[in-house]
Amino acid sequence: MPEPIDAVRHTPPRHLKLAGVAAVGVAALVVVVGLVARVQADQALKTWTHEQAVPTVALAKVSGAGERELVLPGDVQAFYNAPIHARTSGYLKRWYVDIGSPVKAGQLLAEIDTPDLDQQVLQARANLATAQANQRLSATTAKRWEGLVAQDAVSRQEADEKAGDLAARTSAVNAAAADLNRLLALESFKRIVAPFDGVVTSRNTDIGALISVGGAADTALFTVADQHRLRIYVNVPQSYSALIKHGQAAKLNVPEYPGQTFAASVVNDAQSVGANGALLVELQLDNPEGKLKPGSYAQVTFGLASAATTTQVPATALLFRHDGPTLAVVGPDSRVRLRPIKIARDLGTQIEVGAGVNPGDRVIDNPPEALVDGDMVKIAALPSEAAHAQR
Repeated sequence: MPEPIDAVRHTPPRHLKLAGVAAVGVAALVVVVGLVARVQADQALKTWTHEQAVPTVALAKVSGAGERELVLPGDVQAFYNAPIHARTSGYLKRWYVDIGSPVKAGQLLAEIDTPDLDQQVLQARANLATAQANQRLSATTAKRWEGLVAQDAVSRQEADEKAGDLAARTSAVNAAAADLNRLLALESFKRIVAPFDGVVTSRNTDIGALISVGGAADTALFTVADQHRLRIYVNVPQSYSALIKHGQAAKLNVPEYPGQTFAASVVNDAQSVGANGALLVELQLDNPEGKLKPGSYAQVTFGLASAATTTQVPATALLFRHDGPTLAVVGPDSRVRLRPIKIARDLGTQIEVGAGVNPGDRVIDNPPEALVDGDMVKIAALPSEAAHAQR
């Protein structure tokens, strides 16, 4: 009789064992891959979080000592500028020059007809003649009475009275002569003449116009300007006023001559800062050909030299801490170093630093207030570099 089959001791086929082992390996591989992916994700998250915690900063433009330019608007004026007013009233008889006419000192510009003044002169001459006649009569009388006193024909009192009358008549002659001279001086102003060599820049009258002296209608008849040399007035901000010296050279540019510069020099200043916070500075330049015109708008360029030991940084780079003004400098390891500085001069938008920073340092512009020494930072790419990277 055959033996029964033992189900418990039955050995499965070999291919089923291999399949089981493969399944276990796959499951283990899935678990390992999942764990690795999770670890990598956690690491990436930590790295991203760390990168996001590092601030990105922009660098300031740092420059060393040297000459820089200060450009300011200037007011061009003639060296001499004289509004010519009348000194006597009347009517304009005729004028001889118009705007743009070159004139010489003493040249006749216009004549005024003064009938009232002419009559006053005639009356003053008559008054002087009357006073002189009375003086001669009084002198003769006083002389005769002196002779009578010597003969005891009259008293000394009467002779003294005649001498006093002569003195009064003499004073009357002097007063009449002075009044005539005053009117003659006014009459000389009927002729309007140029006070100096120059150019007539305005004429505000015409033939027959009423000339009124001392009233609301007393306007300048002519304006004469000497343009052979010009004055240029510039308001220099207070922060730059100490850099402007007498004799300092400057360049002048005007719109009518693009690309052309004119040499000027500082000759004076107001020695006082005005209400606008600026120092009024006067420059002068020769204008022999008359190319530049008074009243023109001009740009004046000053060359300002800095001290050899100073470095310029933008004012926006400053940090104010308990130990004074500070600059944040990025080191080679991308870590911040806070450096106390000494400000040599505040120029408004720029600061001259006397010590604490060098032209080659990487100074942070607009640094965060929370920045501390040793912080890690990233430097933002310049616009040109960012555009190149996008290409």
